[in-house]
Amino acid sequence: MYKILVIEDEISVRQNLLELLTYEDFNVISAENGQIGVKLAQEEIPDLILCDVMMPGLDGYGVLNILRQQPTTATIPLIFLTAKSDKASFRQGMKLGADDYLTKPFTRAELLAAISSRLEKQLIIHQQSQKRLDDLRNSITKSLPHEMRTPLNGILGFSELLMKEVETLSRQEICEMAEGIYKSGQRLYRLVQNFLLYTELEILATDPKRMQQLQSHKTLFPSMALEKLMAEKAQQVGRYTDLQVDLQSCCCLQICETKLYKIIEELIDNAFKFSTSGTRVHLKSTLVNHQLIISLTDYGRGMTAAQIAELGAYRQFERQLYEQQGSGLGLIIAKRIAELHGGKLHIHSQLGEKTVVQVVLPCI
Repeated sequence: MYKILVIEDEISVRQNLLELLTYEDFNVISAENGQIGVKLAQEEIPDLILCDVMMPGLDGYGVLNILRQQPTTATIPLIFLTAKSDKASFRQGMKLGADDYLTKPFTRAELLAAISSRLEKQLIIHQQSQKRLDDLRNSITKSLPHEMRTPLNGILGFSELLMKEVETLSRQEICEMAEGIYKSGQRLYRLVQNFLLYTELEILATDPKRMQQLQSHKTLFPSMALEKLMAEKAQQVGRYTDLQVDLQSCCCLQICETKLYKIIEELIDNAFKFSTSGTRVHLKSTLVNHQLIISLTDYGRGMTAAQIAELGAYRQFERQLYEQQGSGLGLIIAKRIAELHGGKLHIHSQLGEKTVVQVVLPCI
């Protein structure tokens, strides 16, 4: 049974709504003014709110503004009930986030149709959110344990061999095992660091003071340092000859060097991971309308439009077909860093041909 909150100061209108909705098998609660309505909404978390606009004290717009700023009530559908039918009032309500408008007097059929429409839409949104949550759980279940277990197995396996067979191993074998332990440790360390960074970015996004501090940095685009960093990354994976870099440097960005490096490091790592050795990986930057556009192109397997739309942390595609390292955090970390600095990340891809990832950052 759906729960509906009616906020209406006119006793006769409120009573008529209560009787009508109760007869239609809704669980109905009511408030005679905006202050009580907000309190009930926060306590009861109704499935839908019917709210009068013109009320003494806290009016309907004030009610909506308060509810939309609080996580527990921000997504509750709200339908305004108003005697005003002018466009200005309509636009004001929709701008604040109202879901619908009913102009008094309205018929029973109009009211029930509006309620039904909003509840159906909310159900679809809930189902979509639940599907994304289920997909996320599934991705975490498949990718994160694998990503942690693989390097741990390498560390434990090599170290156990060293302890048990140290007397019989050659110097070369010991060096190879030590290298295996080191690489496995690096992979595990990076996974932990990315997990902590992603968590930090999501928390930071809700803190205005930390956001202001984050955006207070100024950095001259370090093209030479970035070219060196990219060359080192390419060398590490045996792709030095595949990398082509064309960077412009005449731009000051509102981001610290560490975060800028992290964006590009994750993009280049992704490009190498999802393309084969011998294919070109092209990193370039251009200045357009006081914005720096950093583009990275690889000629790997590409992505579908649906995969791009579903991109998120711990999300890997076609893992059953392709064995790949990574938790799916890298690209989403780059995206979040760009967004938190007033920028954007776009992906353009042709399946089986190429993928272009563009990061757009404002210049100052």
